[in-house]
Parts: sequence; C-alpha cells; structure tokens
Amino acid sequence: MEWIINQLRVHPELAIFLTLFAGFWLGKLKIGKFSLGTVTSVLLVGVLVGQLNITVDGPMKAVFFLLFLFAVGYKVGPQFFRGLKKDGLPQVGFAVLMCIVSLVAPWILAKIMGYNVGEAAGLLAGSQTISAVIGVAEDTINQLGISDAQKASYINAIPVAYAVTYIFGTAGSAWLLASIGPKMLGGLEKVKADCRELEEKMGSSQEDEPGFSPALRPVVFRAYKIANEWFGKGKTVKELEDYLSRNNKRLFVERVRQNGVVKKQNPTLLLQPNDEIVLSGRREFVIGEEDWIGPEVIDAQLLDFPAETLPVMVTHHTFAGENIATIRAQRFMHGVSIRSIKRSGINVPVLSKTVVDSGDILELTGLPHEVETAAKQMGYVDRPTNQTDMIFVGLGILIGGLIGALTIHLGGVPISLSTSGGALIAGLVFGWLRSKHPTFGGIPEPSLWVLNNVGLNMFIAVVGLAAGPSFVTGFKEVGFSLFIVGALATAIPLICGLLMARYLFKFHPALALGCTAGARTTTAALGAIQDAVESDTPALGYTVTYAIGNTLLIIWGVVIVLLM
Repeated sequence: MEWIINQLRVHPELAIFLTLFAGFWLGKLKIGKFSLGTVTSVLLVGVLVGQLNITVDGPMKAVFFLLFLFAVGYKVGPQFFRGLKKDGLPQVGFAVLMCIVSLVAPWILAKIMGYNVGEAAGLLAGSQTISAVIGVAEDTINQLGISDAQKASYINAIPVAYAVTYIFGTAGSAWLLASIGPKMLGGLEKVKADCRELEEKMGSSQEDEPGFSPALRPVVFRAYKIANEWFGKGKTVKELEDYLSRNNKRLFVERVRQNGVVKKQNPTLLLQPNDEIVLSGRREFVIGEEDWIGPEVIDAQLLDFPAETLPVMVTHHTFAGENIATIRAQRFMHGVSIRSIKRSGINVPVLSKTVVDSGDILELTGLPHEVETAAKQMGYVDRPTNQTDMIFVGLGILIGGLIGALTIHLGGVPISLSTSGGALIAGLVFGWLRSKHPTFGGIPEPSLWVLNNVGLNMFIAVVGLAAGPSFVTGFKEVGFSLFIVGALATAIPLICGLLMARYLFKFHPALALGCTAGARTTTAALGAIQDAVESDTPALGYTVTYAIGNTLLIIWGVVIVLLM
C-alpha cells in the first residue's frame, strides 16, 4: 500500500484516473431513486484521494475544462440563437429573469451568512447544479489583486460549499418541480388534463398521426393477402393508401406479390383479390388490417427486404420553421416516417404541430430509396461517423480563449470573461455555424459525450485532489447550516420561476414546468416532471431556456466573485 501511495504522488496522473474510476462507479449507485451523480461522486473521491497530499501540476485542469465548456456551447448554440428570434423571445425573457433570481438568491444568502468569495461561488454552483461555475469562479479569483494565500483559501472553499449544496440542488429540484410544481399550477390532475389537451391540439390523438417513440411505437412492416370485396375488380395502390388515410391511418404499400412475382410499389399498380401486400406504419395502425384486407401472411421472401433509418440535420434553407404536419404532407415523404426529433440533445415530442428548428436531428425511417430521397430534401444527412473535426474544435477554443483573456478595469477591478467564458461563447457561435453549414465542424455524439463528461469530471477530479487537504477543515467551518442555506438557494429561484411562468408570462402548465427546468438546466428534473404529468410535452419548453440558462449560469461564476 505504501508503494502504491508513493506511485500516486510521483505519478499524479494515476491519481486522476483512480478518482475517475471510483467516482463514476460511485455515481452509478442508487438508493431507491437517489444517487449522488457522477460529478459529486468524482469530487468526493478526489477529496478522499487528495488526503494523500497529491500535487497535480501543469495546465491539465484548464485544458479539460476548456474542452468541456466548448462542448456545452456547441451543443446548445443553435437553440441559443434560435431563441433570440421573435417566437422564442418570451422563453428567452423568462430564462433571463429566472437566471437573475438564481444569481441574486445565493448572493443575498451568502451576504446574510457572512460567507467569503469561495463559499459564495460554491453555494451558487451547488444550489443551481451548474458545476462549471467552479472553474469560471476559480479563473476570476486568480485575477483578483489579493495575495496567493487568500486566493488559495477562496479556491479551496468552492468545492466544499459545492459538495454540501449540490445534493439538494439535484434531488430537491426534481422533487420541487415534479411534486410541488403541478400543485402551484392548479393541481396535478389539472396539469395532466392540460397536457393531454395540448397533445390533442398539437396532433397527438389518433385523428392525426403523431410519429414514433423508439420503443413504444416503432415502425413495422406486415404482409396481408387481399380477400375483401372492397377491392372488387381491382384498386390501385394509391386508391388503397388514400382510403387508409381517410380512415386516419397513415400507412403505405411497400411491396406487392402477384402470381408469385414480387413487385416494387407503384401508385398505379392494380391490386386484386389474392394479391399479397406489405404495409408499413405505426404498429397500432397496421395490427388489425386483416379484419378487412384479409389474413396476415408470414413469408420470408415477401418481408425480407432492407429498411433504413437515417439521421438528418434540418438546415435553415430547407424546412426550419415548418411543423411536422407540413413536412409529412410533402410528396417526398411518401413511405417515410419521422421516428424521433433531437434538439440540443433533448428528445422533443413528434407531434403534428411541433415546429422543426434549424439544427434539429430528425430520424427518418422507411425503404432505403424513399429515405434517401426524403433526407436530401430535408437537409444534411448526418451519417454516423467516428471522426471529430479537431481543426474546428481547436480553432474555436483558441479564438474563444483569446477573446475571453481580454480584460478591462473598472474602479481597479479587473473584469473579463476569462478563457473559460470565452471558450463557452466560442462553442455557442461555432455550434450555431455548424447548424447553418453542416458540411464542416462535425462532432459525433459519442465524442461530444467524452468532451462533456470526461472534460468536466477530469477537471473536477483535479479540483478534488487539490482541495483534499483543506476540505475537512472547511467543512467544519461552514457546518450543517450551509445545507439549509443551499436548500433555500435552490428552492427560491424554482418557486419564483413557476410563479413568473404562470402569472407573468402566462405559459401553458406543461411549458411552465419545462421552461423552469430548462432555465435551471436540470435534465433530471425534466424526466421527473414528464413522469409526474404522464406527458412528454414539458420538453417543448425546455430547449430554448436550457440554452440560455446554460450560458448565463456559467457566466454567473464571474459575476458572483465580483459581487462578493
């Protein structure tokens, strides 16, 4: 054991990987529905390992933090700038006001309790569950005209306050928004009814085919032998599809077998009794067609053909700003179904009146030639790849860092975005550019996950290791009272947000809950809300406010230091 400890001191990079391994493992453990989460677990393990007095030198911490911030900006960039348009301004206004409350509440509480700069920054980071504040506040503290010892004292206080307040910041946010939130908006049953009403208005009833969720409503292909007298002496493929659409079933004839010969779909092909056809569409629409078409046929030759699912990025000069119903009505969408919509990494409900934004990723499903045709019309085919455009990433962080390093002095106080704030802004701009010109700047989703999660947690691991020796002393100083203060700092902005959403902005209850969760960037709370109200519609209010919240709350790391 002594040899291992010595090796960790000689090779501190091994201590970092020990912290990551144990932190990620601990973060996956659950007691009921509660878990510490990866970031908090990595921090606490880092503090524990840091008791061995391990020193991590060099710019490693800053490098990974800049990668993390660029990835955050890249992910939300399209929605950040989309929100600045006219139809998104109410949600932007709400997010800005809520973010201001999320800053002011911890600041006032910190002043009342007599906390120092580091404790206030940690309170903000933990209570608002925005881990990036740790790094941004640290950069800002390093620019202050105070002694190195004072800087170290403040910086070491940040993770202590963060660890104490983060637990309620996460679990408390989910509980408040999922349990208390609906009651503040008129009661849980009323909110459920309002969500169902919104779904119907947006086309989620069976009268208007809404699309697919990956597991519950997959696209299926089934074969039937024509036996119904409705076909008489023959009906064309188009006549059958039109008849099905009049009965509110968006189904397509994909293949036909006549006299033992399999033929491709043709709108003018005449269908007659004893012909066998393959229908594609929603499972609940295809099942039961044998009641009037004829018996179902299980035949390998007829059903064994390739179907394709392609991810397509909608661009500003294609169908951005159009709703799903308009897109489905296009001729090139024949035989093609929209399986899912991802916006800033969040799954958005596929409803007929859901408006598609530039940068959205749509999954199209159908026969290869049909999907290929539709994909080219819809936007850029974002085929899966394992290559990240590192020219794009490196240039973005460099430019952002240089801009962020610019400093102005007001009253002797140095003010700047810092290199970390600059990397975030660069990510926003470069992510937006990617949504406008998707032929360059690609970062595959797995790579984005690595930049996001590994970047942040590598930074947090180093923070924990550095704070380890002073963590216990700092924890004793702040005491249990900080947990109560953190709970207040978490609850006040959420309650104010719900009240503003209902009475000032008069949002629909589903949007009110989604906007409040988004402005506080609490994805876990969004899931809890959707489970509580039994609807996915709150996600419609999440993406724009999430983009604004993610940006402002990180920048507040600079502001809280200057305010204190």
